[in-house]
Amino acid sequence: MIRRTFPTKSFRRAYAFVASALLLAALAPAPRAQQQQQPQQDDEIITVESNLVRLNVGVADRRGAPVLNLSQQDFVVYEDGVRQTIRNFEPVAAPFSLVLLLDMSGSTLSFRTQLKMAALRFIDALGPADRVSVVAFWGQQKYEGKTLKTFDQIKTLTPFTTDRKKISYAIQDAEGSGNTNLYKALAHSLNALAQEGQRRKAVVVLTDGIDTEVSREDRLASAQAQTGEEAVSLVKPEASAALNSVLNAADRQGVTIYPLALPSGDLKRLIDHNRQLLARYPRGDAPEELKRAAEPTPQQVAIYTSARARLELLAARSGGRLYAINRLEDLGRQYAEVAAEMRTLYSMAYQSSNAVRRDGRWREIKVEVARPELLARTRPGYYAR
Repeated sequence: MIRRTFPTKSFRRAYAFVASALLLAALAPAPRAQQQQQPQQDDEIITVESNLVRLNVGVADRRGAPVLNLSQQDFVVYEDGVRQTIRNFEPVAAPFSLVLLLDMSGSTLSFRTQLKMAALRFIDALGPADRVSVVAFWGQQKYEGKTLKTFDQIKTLTPFTTDRKKISYAIQDAEGSGNTNLYKALAHSLNALAQEGQRRKAVVVLTDGIDTEVSREDRLASAQAQTGEEAVSLVKPEASAALNSVLNAADRQGVTIYPLALPSGDLKRLIDHNRQLLARYPRGDAPEELKRAAEPTPQQVAIYTSARARLELLAARSGGRLYAINRLEDLGRQYAEVAAEMRTLYSMAYQSSNAVRRDGRWREIKVEVARPELLARTRPGYYAR
């Protein structure tokens, strides 16, 4: 359960600048992502068995407490109502391969120290055999002549490793500023995870979700809207090509995605905050930028609403959870909650009885536990592509 609290004074000051800047940010396109770095020689490389459907499954009792002592015989998996044969099974103690994806765009500049401290606490909460790769992403803006261009920066600060010192140094070295290239960074992370073979896999990403390129598409789709409600209706978040490319890649590998959503991506909170700032100018002499930030355009409503919806889809479709960060102080706690949840997941794989029919249709997945008082949670299905 996500606790909703209001920002402290220190956090309100910290993201006042970010709030105004985000609502007024130019949504410029960005070129291709930087090529994935090759693993170091001492890193394990395993091939993927792509014809298996892989699941990470959480089990809880009726009070919501995780159940950690089940075996393969306790589970039954159905695809489109047809029982499937479980081929592989891993208990909750099996190690993960994990990408820790850090948003180093301008929206995180004001609290980098707290962000890194929280990420370090997260690493400490993982198992000793978990392999971690730290990846930072942002869109760097540079002038070429008189033209301001954005260049993708997606940097693997350390390839997959169990060496906690290397991981810690990588987190501390993460830097950047500029635009947000979230979906390219997710694609980069999934490509890297493909080299980790049959291990359990996850991506934990801290971001506001306002991807620059995707937001530009949302702005164009809602360009004729006169109201926020109309703008939102014109944008179909689930139809985003960038989102679906990531979801399909996660489906194929059985990767669970945990987005930690920064408050700078919550439009309602940003509007309320900026209106409070505007109220400090009773004579109407507030800066024009602040006036515009307090009254977002219909297109901005569509951009922010769709961005949060896509983060929810990333979590739901992959079997993860969306964690909404409401206060700066919540960062460490919510990272710790993600680490704790990962330690409650069973992993299993089955050979789909529909494997030969790659018709692009939705396949519904249902997992049941032999003990009726227990409830299982996993991703709802996949598209057979």
